[in-house]
Amino acid sequence: MTLSVADQLELSGLVHRYAAHVDAQRFDEVAQLFTVDAELVLPEPPDQLEPSVYHRGHDGVRAAMSGLATVTRTHHGILGEVYAASSAAAVATGEITGVAHHWIEQRGTLTDYVWYLRYRDIYHRVEQDWRIAQRSLTIDAIESLPAGRVRS
Repeated sequence: MTLSVADQLELSGLVHRYAAHVDAQRFDEVAQLFTVDAELVLPEPPDQLEPSVYHRGHDGVRAAMSGLATVTRTHHGILGEVYAASSAAAVATGEITGVAHHWIEQRGTLTDYVWYLRYRDIYHRVEQDWRIAQRSLTIDAIESLPAGRVRS
């Protein structure tokens, strides 16, 4: 079974909305991109780069995202997207690669923590829209770079 071009475009839009909402710190809107019983599995960087911490449902997603409120600014770029159909008609999977910049100011010094990341996703069609049912984040590498200035 293959995904239609329309479904692939909808899934791509969902993935890009996630990145945009995270960067805008619109965490309620991020949560709405997930199914009500979704599972978001995150690592604990810098020590743990594999997904290990489970957050469930809209409240869990919102709580996980709220940790980014203390970051000066983020910027997520999607580099690659591969979607596949499942044997169930209303289920699809995705492999998403990207880069996330996390600019953090500490004691007057601005640092850009760059995450090279990979999402493994399961999507469910809910009514007419695709939603994220499960998202697991793996960080392949973290770079720490000095930064001069970010927009506030």
